[in-house]
Amino acid sequence: MPIGTAFHERTFPLCHSLNYREWSGYYTVSVYEVHHEHEYNAIRNACALIDITPLYKYMVTGKDATKLVNRVITRDINKVKVGQVIYCCWCDEEGKVIDDGTISRLEENVYRWTAADPSLRWFRQNGLNMDVQIEDISEKTAALALQGPTSAKLLKTVAEADIANLKYFRVTRGQIAGVPVDISRTGYTGDLGYEIWIPWNEAVKVWDALAETGKQFDLHAAGMLALDVARVEAGLLLIEVDYISSKKALIPSQKYSPYELGFAKMVHPEKENFIGKRALERDAKNGVPRQLAGLEVDWTDVERLYERYGLTPAAPAQASRVAVPVYSGEKQVGKATTTTWSPTLKKMIALTSLETEYSKPGTPLQMEITIEAIRLKTNVKVTTLPFFSPPRKTATPV
Repeated sequence: MPIGTAFHERTFPLCHSLNYREWSGYYTVSVYEVHHEHEYNAIRNACALIDITPLYKYMVTGKDATKLVNRVITRDINKVKVGQVIYCCWCDEEGKVIDDGTISRLEENVYRWTAADPSLRWFRQNGLNMDVQIEDISEKTAALALQGPTSAKLLKTVAEADIANLKYFRVTRGQIAGVPVDISRTGYTGDLGYEIWIPWNEAVKVWDALAETGKQFDLHAAGMLALDVARVEAGLLLIEVDYISSKKALIPSQKYSPYELGFAKMVHPEKENFIGKRALERDAKNGVPRQLAGLEVDWTDVERLYERYGLTPAAPAQASRVAVPVYSGEKQVGKATTTTWSPTLKKMIALTSLETEYSKPGTPLQMEITIEAIRLKTNVKVTTLPFFSPPRKTATPV
């Protein structure tokens, strides 16, 4: 039975749709209104407030904290300065991805680590005989994503913190409504945005301050349906949808190397020994059979197929997480894992896993589409990721 997050008493009255889903044991709003259009528009044109409290959160401290982090993740943590945040993945001994998340280096040997799946046991197993403490702070720390073009102006108004100088993937400390918070220049939307880390018991005060001041910045609470569209536009993966954790994989083809997920830049094989290093060195040398790519759907071709049956196509109302076969002629060469209509790009787009030889941008392929229970193929084109990456995402806002 799911429970409410630290913000439930605020999000529940706003959720007119009563459309919820379960996320890591918590009630999470799918969409506040009947349709997620306004919430998506807030992410791209104003600012949106998203409850991301259900993320798993860990605090890693102690003399060997840096040593443990470096043993587990594929990136070199020694290159990361205090006050910096990194996106990273961690693998099993075979070099297959277990999970991905962010790590904030708060002090020399203090890290806050976020994960999609429970990871405490894995971290502690790999920290045996080390002077390191790993605390699960998931139920002590609430979290909000404040995302969108006006998010910086809102934070500058409401937060006692150095927002003006907070660069992309950096973290700072401050206060909102007298509550001590960490604010990181991070997010899952591919837009200008921040994530705010708050003591659980004082979370509502921060929500209220943001909501009140946010009126002048057109702030909207946003749910998972809007976030799903934005993260696909940003080319960001969702575990158990776009790839499967190697811990949950049932067959070898369900396990993915970082090199198959577009994570090549996050693998630093030259660093000291880490879990999966030898396997990843082989992958780097020999190549991998699959690649993450984007697909753009030929909408004119979709219209033609619908017309054949006397129907008019409608852009899908929400992102589809149902995997769909992708073909080159009669041969299946991959699968589209998440497909959505992009309101900003006015295109139907998809994240896809393709055989490497078919993953080159510009390659024409076909994707399965079902009309009136009849399986058909529509034309698609391979494209680079992300689909959408505005300059404001990384720029220091004025």
